[in-house]
Amino acid sequence: MAVLQPRLAPDVLTRPGPMVPEPFTVIETRQDTEDIWTLWLESSTGEPFAFAPGQFTMLSAAGAGEVPISISGDADRPGQLMHTVRAVGLATEAICAAEPGQVLSVRGPFGSSWPVEEFEGADVVIAVGGLGLPPLRGAILRLLARRERYGRLVLLYGARTPDQLLFTDELEEWKQQGLEVLVTVDAAGPEWLGPVGVVTRLIPRAEIDSDNLAALTCGPEVMMRFVVAGLAQRGLQPERTYVSMERNMQCGIGHCGHCQLGPSLVCRDGPVYTWSEVGPWLAIREL
Repeated sequence: MAVLQPRLAPDVLTRPGPMVPEPFTVIETRQDTEDIWTLWLESSTGEPFAFAPGQFTMLSAAGAGEVPISISGDADRPGQLMHTVRAVGLATEAICAAEPGQVLSVRGPFGSSWPVEEFEGADVVIAVGGLGLPPLRGAILRLLARRERYGRLVLLYGARTPDQLLFTDELEEWKQQGLEVLVTVDAAGPEWLGPVGVVTRLIPRAEIDSDNLAALTCGPEVMMRFVVAGLAQRGLQPERTYVSMERNMQCGIGHCGHCQLGPSLVCRDGPVYTWSEVGPWLAIREL
C-alpha cells in the first residue's frame, strides 16, 4: 500500500522553526563598563535580520545556555544585529567573552515592540534606568530618523554612577539631532557636575505638553512604577504609557509558561505593554 505524503510548500521544508537557532558571527565587541559589553553580529547565511524596536532574541554561546536579550540595534538597518549584555551568569559571561569570528546562536526576533508610529504629533518622554537604555535605543533612533513627525523628544536617563552610563558618545549625537537629554546618577564624586538622584527627579525639569504626551520606560520595576506615577501627575494617561517587562523567558514563543504575568505571557504578549494592561497585575504582591 502506498503511503500518502503530506503536501507542504517548499519553504516549509527548509525554513527553520522558532525553536531552531541560527548561527551568527561576532564581527565586533566593545566593553562599555566593568560588566557590560556590546556585540555586533552578522548572520552566517548573509541574510538581513529584520526586527522592530523593542523586540528581543534568545541568544546563546555553545555549551553555556540561552538567555533573552533585547535588541539594541537600528531596525532601519537590519544588516547587523546589536546586543548590549551584562555579564551576570554562565550564559551571559560566555556571550560577553565572545571575540570577533566566534559564532553565537540566535533565535528570534520575538515579542512586541515600541509603537512609535502611534505618537505622531505628540511629545514623547523616554525614561530609562541602567541597562534599560539598550532596549530603547532602537526606538530613539527611529524617533530621530522621523524627527519632523513628533513634538518634543525628551530622554530621562539614570545610572548608579557616572562610569555606568552607556552610549555616552551617542547621547551627544542625539542632542544634536533634537533629543533633549537629561541625565542623573545615584552617587558621584566631585568631578560629576550633573544632577544626583533617581530618574523621577528629572521629570519636573522636562518641558513637555501634558495635553499630548506619550512615554516609553524601561528599567528596574520599582523605577518604572515611580516614573509612571510621576508622569501621571503631569497628565499622562495609562494607555499612552509603555513599559518593557522582564521575566524568566526560556522558550520565547509562549510554550513553557515560565514568564507568565497574570493572564499574559511576557515573551509572547510583551515585553512591551501599556501601563493600563500590566499595571494592575504589578500591584499584586509577589505575582
